[in-house]
Amino acid sequence: MQYAYNTKGVCSQRILVDVEDNKITHVEFIGGCSGNTQGVARLAEGRSIDEVIPLISGIRCGAKPTSCPDQLAQALKLIQEKEKEA
Repeated sequence: MQYAYNTKGVCSQRILVDVEDNKITHVEFIGGCSGNTQGVARLAEGRSIDEVIPLISGIRCGAKPTSCPDQLAQALKLIQEKEKEA
């Protein structure tokens, strides 16, 4: 299932995440630093949501309180909640 998350406080505007059985199958950042977001996306793909969240949660971008990886972690937390409800 594909989920869309509108980011807050970072250069990217949106993150699209495909998940099947708690496994991240595809990640696409809309906007942001292309090389960095592609790298984060590729590292997340093929891993479980449970594995990725602690790896990237809380990462900051300079003086900002968040980052594109942290925003992906926030999106994954919301996806976890939605998957539990289903």
